[in-house]
Amino acid sequence: MSSVTDRLIQGSMWLSLSRAIVNGLSALSTFVLAWYLVPADFGLVAIATTIQVILSSVTELSLNQALIRHESPSETHFSAVWTLSVTRSAILALLFAAASYPIAEFYNEPRLTSVMLALSFSLLLSGLANPRRVMLQRDLIFWQEFVLNVSQKLVGFIVTVAIAAIYQSYWALVIGTLAYQVTNIIVSYTVLPFWPRITFRHARELFSFSVWLTAGQIVNTLNWRIEYLLIGKMLGATQLGHYTVGNTLSTLPTREATAPLNQTIYPGFSKVRNDPVRLIAAYQRAQALLAAVALPAGIGMAVVADPMMRLALGEKWAPAIFIVQALASVFALQTLGSLVQPLGMAKGHTKMLFIRDTQMLVVRIPIIIAGLMMAGLPGVVYARVFTGLISTVVNMLLVKRLINLPFFQQLAANFRALASVALMAAGVWGLSHILNTPTDKPALALHLAILVVTGGILYIGSSFVLWLAMKKPNGPETEVQRIVVKFLSKAKRIAVPKSA
Repeated sequence: MSSVTDRLIQGSMWLSLSRAIVNGLSALSTFVLAWYLVPADFGLVAIATTIQVILSSVTELSLNQALIRHESPSETHFSAVWTLSVTRSAILALLFAAASYPIAEFYNEPRLTSVMLALSFSLLLSGLANPRRVMLQRDLIFWQEFVLNVSQKLVGFIVTVAIAAIYQSYWALVIGTLAYQVTNIIVSYTVLPFWPRITFRHARELFSFSVWLTAGQIVNTLNWRIEYLLIGKMLGATQLGHYTVGNTLSTLPTREATAPLNQTIYPGFSKVRNDPVRLIAAYQRAQALLAAVALPAGIGMAVVADPMMRLALGEKWAPAIFIVQALASVFALQTLGSLVQPLGMAKGHTKMLFIRDTQMLVVRIPIIIAGLMMAGLPGVVYARVFTGLISTVVNMLLVKRLINLPFFQQLAANFRALASVALMAAGVWGLSHILNTPTDKPALALHLAILVVTGGILYIGSSFVLWLAMKKPNGPETEVQRIVVKFLSKAKRIAVPKSA
């Protein structure tokens, strides 16, 4: 490819196959588990995993990002990262295991002790992964990343679903996590052979870049996880289960639809960070493509959440419908400024990102607590929507500060996606009320299919019409047209014999 941006797009297309598989397995796993388990099971494991994530983030070293940005990391750098990671994970595993009984007493949930003891092994395994894996992102190599992603998810899916189907126990979630970690270790060393040795050389060099990322990770995780602990304590495991599944499903379409592009953004921005013109161009093209994919995925999930949840999960998960509708929408809108993270990292402004995360923590936590105290679980959801919109505006203002791209110019670049998704949402919402939601499963499945197809036609059709009306400006439509033309050209060369 002739430019870094083209390589980003090529990589995104290549990884799309991987993410399509992972996305499908994630969604199927959530639906299957929701059938076999009850909301309280999800709530129980969510308490343990939330504490695990917070503990991990508080001690996160962000060494992989330092390796990506390093001009030429050596074998000693990789061994140092491995040594630091193993040391950290061993200490965390011991602390997590030691805290299992006191935390179980605090939540008055005896089962938490055994769950946390089992998950302590997951913490230990996380530090053993091959640090060379990060170089696949740095060098924009994608087939090995495909093997790693799919193998991990597939093994975790098989183990989790099998245990859930046989025993109908929350242990399916725990053992599935352990299987995922073991697969990651085995496959990462198989695809990228590496024999680490114990060394602490270059530790200061690696920390000098990662210190603000680590601080930001701590604040960010507290920011987005603290409500799990509050809901579990104040509202109980069942409502926490509804919130956990609703939050998981609401993030799924946006996260998985944009993951191929997100995975290549930071190393791509890093390669052009010293060229302002190319960096702005790369950001605008990447952001427009991200919004064109994320907005219909997230908003589309929101407008079909009711029939989809009733069909796939049953009536016992009906309280989670509102959660999906609200959070899927705001997650989609947040992608308008989400690329500020890789942009800031590429330009070395990690302290600025930390300050942003800290400010959002100070703003967000009181609003979440107020929503919880005043309106229970719905209050938490409303607070999430409000703070999510604030976060979007803040991120877009930071983009302006980083590359001098005005706020309204950023919005203008996503105008067609915003207008098209608004038309799609209005059309699907109106059609769903005209048709009414049936109660029997076959009719409900047909109803959902009609809504999805209608939404797809409305979004694609309106995007294309707007693109033509605006005289075919550069944007996601241009990228799609270029890819289609190139594909047809290659197909034609293959179809026509060389002798002809």
